[in-house]
Amino acid sequence: MDIDFNGRFLTRTPTGVDRFARETLRALDELLLLEPCLRAGRRFRLLVPPDVRGRMDLQVIDWAPVGRCRGPLWEQVELPWHARGRTLVSLCNAAPLVLRNQLVVIHDAATQRVPASFGRGFRVWYRVMIPWLYRRAQQVATVSEFSRADLQAVYGQRDEVLVLPEGTDHMSRIISDPAILQRHGLKARPFVLGVSSLTHHKNFRLIVDALPHLKDLDMDVVVAGMRNPAVFASATLPPQVKHVGYVSDGELKALLEHAACFVFPSLYEGYGLPPTEAMACGCPVISSNAASLPEVCGDAAAYFDPTDPLALAGELRQVLTDPLHRAQLKSKGLLRGASMLWTNTARGLLNTLQQPDS
Repeated sequence: MDIDFNGRFLTRTPTGVDRFARETLRALDELLLLEPCLRAGRRFRLLVPPDVRGRMDLQVIDWAPVGRCRGPLWEQVELPWHARGRTLVSLCNAAPLVLRNQLVVIHDAATQRVPASFGRGFRVWYRVMIPWLYRRAQQVATVSEFSRADLQAVYGQRDEVLVLPEGTDHMSRIISDPAILQRHGLKARPFVLGVSSLTHHKNFRLIVDALPHLKDLDMDVVVAGMRNPAVFASATLPPQVKHVGYVSDGELKALLEHAACFVFPSLYEGYGLPPTEAMACGCPVISSNAASLPEVCGDAAAYFDPTDPLALAGELRQVLTDPLHRAQLKSKGLLRGASMLWTNTARGLLNTLQQPDS
């Protein structure tokens, strides 16, 4: 049984699911290199379309450009043709509808649970594609026990849904870029870090609503990522809120290393990688208690109701004013982050692909 991987994720600006795919493949390639017996005479290929952005540096998994089309047409028509007779693995939700001999990682049921976060075309396509893949693919995996239960609640029971938790050790490879601190004047006083997004369920507005309850604290609030005008339209923000825009991995790591804490107010997550990345960088985490986040963060985060700005303000106040509490969150976060390895993700995936009925 030879195995192909769907490389369409390499054609777009990386998101959380794309990070999952990239790091899982990198860890799998290293695992196959260090333990040749795992190859069992099989060939592994990463099939990529012509509009791929950059090449992954892989040593065992072959880099295989195929086809002439782009986007969904490549994925639905050309990819299954080139993967015929082999097992296809798609790590980012989308996969060819015509194939049965494939493993698909479906990260969550977000288009059903938080439809307002997605455009109409995307929502309609995913509401057709995801249930079809969930029922037809020979194997389905997801990233948390929460997502497994949620997929079954939304799309029905199936024999087995594999859980492949994510890792954080990619943060150790990233070189911190502290120039961003000087550029935005972030060295003068403590700052709280949040990541803004255009999607509704990321719930960044809650941080804005919590700020009036923290007027007496000497701090900045740093917003990394894309600014959503709708979030701020009805709010007059205090001057300590600083928008740093899109940041590179190195800049994000520097922000996490120097932030007083990281705030994650999301309403829905199949996994929630950002808070675990913060933990790996020694940044105390304050997280929503919704969806998968208590499962993913365990006892290494302080939690709040994502519909209650006063609850968030209370957690922020405690972290910012209690050094012992802050140190405990940092210590627990480092321990939890250190236990999350992409090698475990890759090994779990490979073990499933080696099952006789796969």
